Amino acid sequence: MIGNDIVDLALAKKESNWQRKGFLDKIFTQQEQLLITSAISSEVMVWNLWTRKEAAYKIYNRQTNIRRYFPLQLVCFYESETSGMVLCNGELYFTKTNISDDNIYTIAVTEEDYFIQIKDIKADDKICKTNGIPYIIDDLSEIKKPVSISHHGHFWKGITL
Repeated sequence: MIGNDIVDLALAKKESNWQRKGFLDKIFTQQEQLLITSAISSEVMVWNLWTRKEAAYKIYNRQTNIRRYFPLQLVCFYESETSGMVLCNGELYFTKTNISDDNIYTIAVTEEDYFIQIKDIKADDKICKTNGIPYIIDDLSEIKKPVSISHHGHFWKGITL
């Protein structure tokens, strides 16, 4: 299983006041808040952790069909600015994050080996959905392949295995 999330940093800066009272407490554990407050760029750390949680949530939702808002149950284990894990209700997801001047992009997987199997898809690829969960059909095998799509501001990313 795969999940992804992207944050357009310019749009997030304009539209999201992550410094407002109570925001961090609603989204991040105490350990995650410590990472944020001690980071060189607290803002980048907020969106780094946010994209990890969102990417992992997409997998969790696909696995369980549970759609709920529970960011504190998605716990980030931060290894570095580009890798880590997210634990959600006993399920462990591995993450890889790319940080650029314009965006922060995270991919989450259920098995580390999946990272090398991930392929980008384009917005104009034929993407189907069942119960809101996207997939594509492989032209050769006619097998449904999971898809994860993320878009924010000027950025769109789609991936499959």
